[in-house]
Amino acid sequence: MASTVTSETTGTPVSSRPGYGQLLRTRGAWTFLLPGFAARQPFAMLTISIVLLVRHTTGSYGVAGAVAAVTGVAMAVFAPFTGRLADRHGQRAVLLPGVVVHALAVLSLTALALADAPLWALFAAAVPTGASVPQVGPMVRARWGVKLQGSPLMTTAAAFESVTDELTFVLGPLLATALCTAVDPAAGLLTEAALTLAGGLLFAAQRGTQPSVGGRGGIGGGRGGDIGGNGHARVRASALSVPGVRVLVVVFLGIGAVFGGMQVSLAAFSESIGEPGLNGVLYGTFAAGNMLSGIVCGVIAWKVAPRRRLVIGYAALALAASGLWAAQSVLVLAGLGLLVGMCVAPALITGYTLVEGLVPAGARTEAFTWLTGAVALGQAAAVLAAGQLEERLWDGAGFLVPMGGTLLALATLVALRSRLAPPAVSRTVARGVGHRVPVAVD
Repeated sequence: MASTVTSETTGTPVSSRPGYGQLLRTRGAWTFLLPGFAARQPFAMLTISIVLLVRHTTGSYGVAGAVAAVTGVAMAVFAPFTGRLADRHGQRAVLLPGVVVHALAVLSLTALALADAPLWALFAAAVPTGASVPQVGPMVRARWGVKLQGSPLMTTAAAFESVTDELTFVLGPLLATALCTAVDPAAGLLTEAALTLAGGLLFAAQRGTQPSVGGRGGIGGGRGGDIGGNGHARVRASALSVPGVRVLVVVFLGIGAVFGGMQVSLAAFSESIGEPGLNGVLYGTFAAGNMLSGIVCGVIAWKVAPRRRLVIGYAALALAASGLWAAQSVLVLAGLGLLVGMCVAPALITGYTLVEGLVPAGARTEAFTWLTGAVALGQAAAVLAAGQLEERLWDGAGFLVPMGGTLLALATLVALRSRLAPPAVSRTVARGVGHRVPVAVD
């Protein structure tokens, strides 16, 4: 019989094997979950909307990929600073001006593309568009930390958030492709701007669940902290100073390469067979596999350590991605895309779970934004590379990008996996002097 206890932080019964139902009964969770979902939805629409609009106005996937890549690089560079500002000044203070700037930047980029502006002007507009992307996903994870501090539901929350991210990548590309192909090439970006503004403002209005300024938000609870060994507060270092975070950044770059390479290559494949509307279905199949495997990961009682799970799961991802370039039919490509998607979610969930043991609680929101930014940077580089390969080589050459990105990241992960071990904790023996030798447990 599974035992149950009542969580002091959530006010709901928590069994020895917590699940999604208990998580969603957490008091006040829905006040930030629904607006958070609406506010993060546009992120999944942005890249593909830029690619489809710029491809329409310039006739080049290479140019479209380059503009989208600039947007992704800008987001990757500025995302960690956004997370750090949210830790220091509060989420509302960052979101309110951020969503307004983002909406204006998207409108400017859209107008320039429709006016056949020179490439440098598109690049100039792409920078603020990417830099101002609201980091809603990490902010939601931080709010879960406020609600679940010390609760066994934290791991479930990490899985739930990854599943939610994947759901946006099912709906976002489908919505953007439908708007751009059936309504107007600019409709995807215009809708993205409107949803960002409305969802972001609604999310920012939920003050009761946001972490306190300088608080200990973030999924995983309060390990680490910001207090030095002598009991005095110390200056909070960047989350990137943690070696394990740097390894995870490389891992997430490879995942971003999958997202970006799939977006461009599936669009090019669909157009090459005369069915451009099929792009959303194929990418939706890939994202659906991602989402479904994420749901399963959240309900499994894992006995394998996260570090080992990440290595095994990432090897499966690299293997699955290595077959994409050889697909010649819609059915084969859809099947391979589904398989690749099923391998992505476990890697994402495990990576976010590892942050709990690697990063002090006070820097965890920033750590999440580093990983989110790494996905965006990998996606941007992949969009650029895949666009060039599709332009210069054969149809389907862009699928080499997910293969190359995951293989390089896997090699890094295998070589540096020891850095993903949580820092050892010294304990004082109850009798006499001395201490136990710290031992890293995998």
